[in-house]
Amino acid sequence: MAIIFHCEHCGKRIEAADGAGGKRAKCPACHNKIYVPRPEPGEELKLAPVDESDETKQKELMDETYKLTQDILLEREVPNGPPEAVGSPSKISDKELTKNIIVYLRQMADGELDEAQKTTELIVPFSSRAVKILDRIAVSEMPEPELADIPQQVLSGLIRNLRTRIS
Repeated sequence: MAIIFHCEHCGKRIEAADGAGGKRAKCPACHNKIYVPRPEPGEELKLAPVDESDETKQKELMDETYKLTQDILLEREVPNGPPEAVGSPSKISDKELTKNIIVYLRQMADGELDEAQKTTELIVPFSSRAVKILDRIAVSEMPEPELADIPQQVLSGLIRNLRTRIS
């Protein structure tokens, strides 16, 4: 539906496209600058058809943005400072480190991501020893009792994930 109005200078009747409303233009008759009024509130405006592919693309971009944001939030910097502040590899036994790894795997399997992140911080300073323990758990015929109810494929994925994070 076109916007119909009269030139302020020459009085000529002008028809302008809907998109021209609220903008300045030249009168086709007298070439003076004129203001194209916005459509009346009571007038029906034609809407462009909804493009499904645009909405799908926007949803995909939003999903990707969310995933990237989550990845960034999960990244962790190793704190700077003396080794005592971070923890030194000789200050924790293999038994305690194994316990921390099992707790982490259980937390991840149960969806307790915040707690698992905190447990990861206890494991990272001992990454070389932790990798050996993870390898032992991965090849074990009989899983630890705390992990026995986790499907083998899920457990393998959680072990790979932790191994990647601490390497």
